[in-house]
Formats: sequence, structure tokens, C-alpha cells
Amino acid sequence: MKTIVIIQARFGSTRLPGKVLKPLGNVDVLTYDVERCKQIKGVSEVIIATSTLPQDDVIVEWCEKHGVKYFRGSEQDVLNLYVQCAKQYQPDYVMRVTSDCPFVDYEMSSEMVALMEQARKDIILLEGELPRGLAVEIISYEALLKIHRIGQEPRHREHVTYYAYEFPEEFKAVTYKVPSNRIAPELRITLDTEEDYALIRAVAEHFQNPLVSSADVIQYLKETPEVAKLNAHIKQKPVI
Repeated sequence: MKTIVIIQARFGSTRLPGKVLKPLGNVDVLTYDVERCKQIKGVSEVIIATSTLPQDDVIVEWCEKHGVKYFRGSEQDVLNLYVQCAKQYQPDYVMRVTSDCPFVDYEMSSEMVALMEQARKDIILLEGELPRGLAVEIISYEALLKIHRIGQEPRHREHVTYYAYEFPEEFKAVTYKVPSNRIAPELRITLDTEEDYALIRAVAEHFQNPLVSSADVIQYLKETPEVAKLNAHIKQKPVI
């Protein structure tokens, strides 16, 4: 089974421009993303997918400097961006990661890849609520192509896999049970605002290790409520 990781990244952001290249620890946010994804067992490639807009030239420069593969396509039609990127590699499965999640859980992701190797379904569903910013998605390349053909609403084009969750009866799913030490839906470990940046910077400074276990990050935030509350009031933008 060939599984690739595609990390969607862009320099523009309505709430926090340039967030993916902001300093984090001794490196930057995108380095955290890529290095953690490289730790996922069973993955053959890690690719950055970005847009063809001039503002994203800086993402390409980062990739070339760090020897990371990249693909450029539409900024608005992210689903098409994923399909065209994946087509270059002809995978069996695609793992979707967003670049505003620098503490993506590579240990749990490895277990999800192993589960899909056994189940060979269209998509993995999670049983149990994670902190926002730790989850990944795994979808078969064939299911991704199907969504590309029939998911034509703006929310489907922007959120890549959204159609599969909106119409689950059209896909075969396998369920992954989230470990108890990962269940913490009250926490927000993602990067969309200055408050989010303050939190992830505090986490990075505490551990000084881009490969820290996500379980340890969760435990740290539970034990230091003064850090966890830095972005507790931030609301996630709704899917339209």
C-alpha cells in the first residue's frame, strides 16, 4: 500500500498572514509540520501543496532550501490541488495535513496508516474527540477522485474531504478509536490567530523538541491552564 502525505500550505491568511513560516522554537512552523510528518510510519512521500500565487513563492523557496518536494496549483480549489498533486505519485492512499497544525500527531497517524493497510476502506473515521490541530485524514486515492468528480459545492472544493463526511453512505469507512490520552476537545493546538501563536510558541519553548509526543503536549497543557487559556476563547471559522 502506497501512502503519501500532502501538506497544504499558503503564505496568505486572513487572520494571521505568513503564519506557516513564523519562528517556532529554533526553526519555523513549516519545519515542525514536515519533520513530524516524516516520522509517520508507512508513508512514502511528504509533499507540500501550495498555490501558484506570487505570494506563495516564499513557500516554494522554503521547500527548495530544505529539500522538500512541492506542488503548485489552485488556491481556491484545494480539492483540485490535492488531486493534481496526488496524480504525480499515483498513491493508494492520501493523508491530508494542514500546515497550521505544527504538533500533528505522528504516532497516532502511524497507527491509522497501519489500520488502513489492514482494512483497505475509503476513509478513516475517528471515534473520540481530539484537540483541534492534532488530527490527520486518510482517504483512498479512488475516493478522492470520486469526490473531485461529484463534490461541486464551494465547501467541497475548499475542504477536500468534506463531501465524504457529508454523505457517508457513499463511502466505506473504518473507525479508529482515539487513545484516551489524546481525548481533549477543549484544547486548541492549531495556528490561526496571534493567540494561537502564543500558545504553540509556549509549547515549543517548553519542550525544545519538534518531535515531542502529542500526548506530552496535551498533558503539559492540562497541567498548565494558564497556557491553555491563551487561545481558549478563539472560535473556529465555520464551514460555509
